[in-house]
Amino acid sequence: MTDEHAPAVLDIYRHGIATGDATFETEPPTWARFTATRLPGHRWVALDHTAADRVLGWVACTPVSNRCVYAGVVEHSVYVHPDARGRGVGRLLLHRLIDSTEQAGIWTIQSGVFPENTASLALHHACGFRTVGVRERLGRHHDRWRDVVLIERRSPAIT
Repeated sequence: MTDEHAPAVLDIYRHGIATGDATFETEPPTWARFTATRLPGHRWVALDHTAADRVLGWVACTPVSNRCVYAGVVEHSVYVHPDARGRGVGRLLLHRLIDSTEQAGIWTIQSGVFPENTASLALHHACGFRTVGVRERLGRHHDRWRDVVLIERRSPAIT
């Protein structure tokens, strides 16, 4: 993921926000804020090489803490353009993130997913993530309380 991908990445994020079931966010951040908070070695785009390298989706992660004990734990997001859903793009992106994080010694990738986002939960489970639990009524979103399913993937390669 580079600066040239910024408009497409933020547009895909905007589409995800519009579903109402992807994030508590109500609008994408600026590109400067986006890149400042995501780890540079662990953010990827999937490109459609048959359509002028159109961005089909993206994955990125952030550290969960600056405390050294959590150095191997990141939180991630994965978003796929509505036109590219159901084509394996999310799986490709998650596998790329898993590869890059394991090579860097990161042992846990985690996230929170709204329970209504069944496609995301199924994708993550298919890629080796497990449900840790549900945080009930974690936050208000569009004037209603939302639960969040906590998921994680522990690397079997890093012990």
